[in-house]
Amino acid sequence: MIRTIPDASDKEGGDEAAVRERILDAAFAAFMDRGYAATSMLEIATRARLSKRELYALVGNKREMLVACISERAKRLQVRAELPVPNDREALSKLLTAFGMQVLREITDPAVVGVFRLAIAEALHAPEVGKTLDSLGRETVRATLRRIMIRARASALLEGSAAELAAQFGDLLWGNLMVGLLLGVEERPTVREVAARSREATETFLHLHPPPHGAAKGRPR
Repeated sequence: MIRTIPDASDKEGGDEAAVRERILDAAFAAFMDRGYAATSMLEIATRARLSKRELYALVGNKREMLVACISERAKRLQVRAELPVPNDREALSKLLTAFGMQVLREITDPAVVGVFRLAIAEALHAPEVGKTLDSLGRETVRATLRRIMIRARASALLEGSAAELAAQFGDLLWGNLMVGLLLGVEERPTVREVAARSREATETFLHLHPPPHGAAKGRPR
């Protein structure tokens, strides 16, 4: 059965953003239900209760719709750019734990997992989809982690390559969780499990990287 999107303000009323969102919601639902290749522009138009001409005018062709769907949902993985500068190991511990919880909450959201599944399924047909997801989502997370590590090194709290430190913390944080969610063999962790996983990753990471020689150790809690 075709699921339709509830009526929103008409494009002629000036609310093009709302209509575009309605189109992308309809397209994403169709892609998830039937796959990219089996979804027609007519089906998307039917779900959105619009004409095909309006779809082309506001979003573009089917490939452009797929990229737009991925782009919009990949923004969920973008984290806040402003981060406090950790001045001691306790502050660094709190920062890494809070960051880890934020990332885990977003990447385990069913909508985000669905985006990854769709991107993987359509990688051969639309390689730009994977690049979009990587640049808007995962690379943002990696870049933020690198900034945290750079600031921690500047405060003499860590030593080593910021990129390598960031990669190691990321591995400790999510491990094989995303693979399990994509395969459907793992359930989304609860809020308590997310907090525990982030704390454990932070504690293990800081244990593996003690304060540089001569720096004040501090005690992360």
